[in-house]
This record gives sequence, C-alpha cells and structure tokens, in this order.
Amino acid sequence: MNPLATLDDPILALATAPGRGAIGIVRISSPQPLEGLIHALFGQALQPRHAHYLPFRDAAGQLLDQGLALHFPAPHSATGEHVLELQAHGGPVLLDLLLARCLETAAPAEGPAALPRLRLADPGEFTRRAWLNGKLDLTQAEAVADLIDASTEAAARSASRALAGAFSQGIAALRERLIELRALVEATLDFPEEDLDFLEQARARPRLAALEEALAALRARARQGVLLRDGLRVVLAGQPNVGKSSLLNALAGAERAIVTPIPGTTRDSISESLQIGGLPLHITDTAGLRRDEDTADEVERLGIARSWAAIAEADAVIFLRDLGRRGQPEYDAADARIAAGLAEAGAHTVLAVWNKADLLDTPPPEGALSLSTRSGAGLEALRQRLLQAAGAQPAGEGSFIARARHLDALAATAGHLAAARALLDAPGAPLELLAEELRAAHDALGAITGHTTADELLGEIFGRFCIGK
Repeated sequence: MNPLATLDDPILALATAPGRGAIGIVRISSPQPLEGLIHALFGQALQPRHAHYLPFRDAAGQLLDQGLALHFPAPHSATGEHVLELQAHGGPVLLDLLLARCLETAAPAEGPAALPRLRLADPGEFTRRAWLNGKLDLTQAEAVADLIDASTEAAARSASRALAGAFSQGIAALRERLIELRALVEATLDFPEEDLDFLEQARARPRLAALEEALAALRARARQGVLLRDGLRVVLAGQPNVGKSSLLNALAGAERAIVTPIPGTTRDSISESLQIGGLPLHITDTAGLRRDEDTADEVERLGIARSWAAIAEADAVIFLRDLGRRGQPEYDAADARIAAGLAEAGAHTVLAVWNKADLLDTPPPEGALSLSTRSGAGLEALRQRLLQAAGAQPAGEGSFIARARHLDALAATAGHLAAARALLDAPGAPLELLAEELRAAHDALGAITGHTTADELLGEIFGRFCIGK
C-alpha cells in the first residue's frame, strides 16, 4: 500500500478489466458523503440505490458519454462506505477521461459538501475496506480474488460458496466450541477453593475429542479447496523415447509437444494446464532422464537438470516406461536408477505407468497402469488414478475454496488441541498450560478469518488483488 495513502482518503478506480469492452465501470468509495461530488458531476442529487441515466460531461461541460450513475450511501454498500459507480461505454480513452474528470472534480472546494481530493485506489483496497468495515471476513475477502481467478467451473462454484460464508461458518462453529471449553478451564482456575472438578462434570474430554473430530473434517474439506484453487502439479518423467511428449499431447487434446523417434527431442520443460473432473492440472513434460555420460549434448544435460528440479517441486510424478523394452537389462538398469533418483528427490507420489500397450500383449507389473498414447486406451484410468493420488473428492454443495495458509493455520490448531488433550490426560498437569494451548488454538483459528492477523499478512493478501477490487 502507498505509504502516503490513508484509509480515510476517498478512492476511485476502474472496476472493469483494462481494454475495450461494451461497458466500463468507474467505482468511487469514500468515508465522507459524496453529495458534493455528485452535484459537481451531474448538477443534481441521486436517489440512493437507484440507477440514473445521465450525461457524463467534462469540466467545460462538453458531453463525454451517457450512462448510468448509482449512489450507495454508507453503510449500505459493498465497502461499507459511501460508494458511487459510473457505468459508461467501455472505451479505454473514454474511461480515462471519466477518471480524470472525477479526479479534478474532487479538488478541495468551499462549503459543507466539499470533498478532499480523490486518489487512485491501491490493489485490493476496495475489498480491504469492506473487510475493515465488517462486510466480509478475511476468508470471504480472499474468495473474491479466487472467484476472479478460478480456472474451472468447480473452482468458481467453490469460491462463490466461500464468498457466501461456507468456510467462515465452519471456522466460527469451531471457535464457539473452543470458547466454551476455554471457559470451563478458566472457571477451574478461578475457583479452586470450590473443590469441584468442573472439567469432569462438564465432560471436557469428550468435548475436546468432538472438537478435534470436527476440526479434522474441516481440514479435509480445506485440503480439497486448496486443490480446487491451486490445482495439481504433475511431472512426466522417464527415459528418452518412452512417450512422455505423446502423453502430454494426448491428455491436452492438442499437439503441444514435438514428437519424433530421435532420443532427446524434448530438451526443456513444456507445461500445459487442463482439468480433470473439475480439478486444475498443471502437467509438465520434461527431458528424458539419463546419465550425463550417455549424452554428449550440453543442451540436453541442462534440460535433464531442469527435469529433476521440476520433479522436486511436483505434487505427483508419472514415471512413464516403455512396455516394449521391459526385460532388457540395460533399459531396466536405467529405470532402476531413475526410481532411485525419484526417491532421493523426495517425490512422494509416483505413479508407475507403462506406455505402448497397443504394440504387444505383455502385461505390466502388478499394481502398475498400462496405456497407449497412440490409441488412447488407458488414458481415462490414468486420469482417475491422478485424482485418487491427489485425494480429490467430487466438488459437491459443501465444498469451498481454500488456501495453503488456511491449511497451515488449521494444522497449528490441531497441534495445540493435541497438546491440550495430552495435558488433560496427564495427572497433575498444570491447568495454566492447558488454558494456554486452548488460547493458542483459538488464535490460530482467528488468523484464518482475520480476527488475529498480522499487518504483514494483510499486505500480502490484498496486494495480490487487481486494481478496482
């Protein structure tokens, strides 16, 4: 955020995407009333929450355009402040003129209706003000950006549910149960002379167990939400000429990678984004893996190094093999070296897949998958295996979008609850420590919705928004 800007400034921005379009919207949000600006622009008042078809003129009174003006007095607006929206034709030059007209109109003037000067909004500043004014919590604010960036229908619907509060409601329910449990512990600390075991009488252990169970269910849904938002990063790995580029083309349904019989054709990583069952899939074809001594091509060596770097960052690796060369000692030894390298690189999810099943009747090893990139046989089974490996579930009515930071906070909450359970079960354990673990769990949940959030995190979240949101 601009260090010279303050949240007391009236702001404006183009709320529609840059470029030509049928409609362009200029949005203004201000803590102060906007009647002075409205009168300067149109010479009349606007009825709240009604669309007015009016001429838009420059400072000299020359007609710029005709369009709709809508006034939303606070607090009944998207940001909770006074908001004015101008809907004009979507020409870039016209919209620049309209922005300039608003900026100069808002210069300091005399009288009670005067406004301080408008400034252009920072990225995400409209949504940030909505959060500050209680119109959204932090998960809903993030869902605004996720809805805009959604790459699949399932992701868009899940982001919409998060924006409507599905995730927030789950967090709120957990926080309420935590508050009840904390109150029991605090009561035991505050009234030790009563000689009453409040925790036993109030069934604190079963309450904590039920809380952990509910948290586990929410974490599972959040993991699915992260998959819907970020997708699955899959790398195709294997020896040269096993069909990795052909598999990429088959999955993408287009000729994205060059395919030739020449070993080492693919020398750099080629990526393609697609979707399987509503899950975004970012698949990368890499250079064929072999030892440096087996190639004299320096460019290919660099490509192989990039292949291993991509493997280290992948969520899943498809280890593609040539079924027709299975059993050849030299080929099997090279495959064994690749398998060892995958383990060393930390590839947790490796799918063993055998290609060229259409050329012979040799079955693959038990538990492995065979396919033919030429005929397409086995491709659907591979898609389903990828979904299983990712732990993806059908995006139903209860799904919502989530982010990696949400998973981290939920994991921290689970850790504090586990520590609290250990203290509760330990004879003579200090109740102060139990109270502290429950407080830390409560704060970790609050960080998700913004009840306990550092300013640095807020800058990171809202700084990624587009201008005008």
